[in-house]
Amino acid sequence: MDTMGRIFEVRKHTMFARWNRMAKQFARIAKDITMAVKSGGPDPSSNPALRRVIQNARAVNMPKDKVEAAIKRASGRDAANYHEVVYEGYAPHGVALLVETATDNPTRTVAGVRNIITKGGGNLATSGSVSFLFKKMGVFRLNPQGIDQDDLELYLIDHGLEEMGESTGEKGEPQLVIRCAFSDFGKLQVALEARGLTPLSAEHEYICTVPTELPEDQATEVLTVIDKLEQDDDVQKVFHTLA
Repeated sequence: MDTMGRIFEVRKHTMFARWNRMAKQFARIAKDITMAVKSGGPDPSSNPALRRVIQNARAVNMPKDKVEAAIKRASGRDAANYHEVVYEGYAPHGVALLVETATDNPTRTVAGVRNIITKGGGNLATSGSVSFLFKKMGVFRLNPQGIDQDDLELYLIDHGLEEMGESTGEKGEPQLVIRCAFSDFGKLQVALEARGLTPLSAEHEYICTVPTELPEDQATEVLTVIDKLEQDDDVQKVFHTLA
C-alpha cells in the first residue's frame, strides 16, 4: 500500500472510531432520558433530572430533534423499562472496576459484563467488594469564561461544594470542574441555576480514592478491558482505580 493509501486507511479508521463513540454517547443519553422521563415526566421545567440529561446531551452535540424524539419515545406505552445496576469487579493486575449499566434484562447484562472481564484476565466480584475504593460525587462542568471563580467558590461552599478547579475537555477546551457529595447534587444544581449558570454537563461520578500504579504494558491490558466494557450496549459508564 502506498503512502496515500495508508493515510486514507488511518483517516477512515479514525472517522469510524469517532462515529462509533458518538453513537454510543447518543445511546447512553437516550437511556438516561428514558429513565428521567419515567421517574419525573416529560417536562424539563418540572423535572430536574431531565433538565440535567438535556444539558449532557448538548455537551456531546446530540441534535435537538434526537433529544425530542427520545423524550417522546420515553413517554409512550412501549418505552423500555431500564434499571440502573452497578457491577463490581477487578480488571487484570488488581485494578478495581465499577461498571454502571442501564438494562431491561439484568441476566443478559451481567453475563456480558462477566464475559468481558473474565476474558480480559479479571473477575466479577460481589457487591461491596470494591465500592469502598470510590467516592460517589456530583460533578458539574462549566465554561469558565466570564466567571469570577473566587466569588463563585465562596457562594457554592454554602451549597455543598467540596472541590473546584480547572480542567481540559475532550476537545482541548478549558472547563471549570465543580464537585460535591452526591447527596448535595440537587442543592448545588439549584444554586448554579439561581446564578444563571448552565453547566456544560452535570453527572455523578465515582472518584477513585486509592489509585493503582502500573507499568505501561499492564496498564494497556487494563485499558483494553475497560474499552470493551464501554462498547457494550448495556454499559453506561466504567469507573476504575487505574492511575
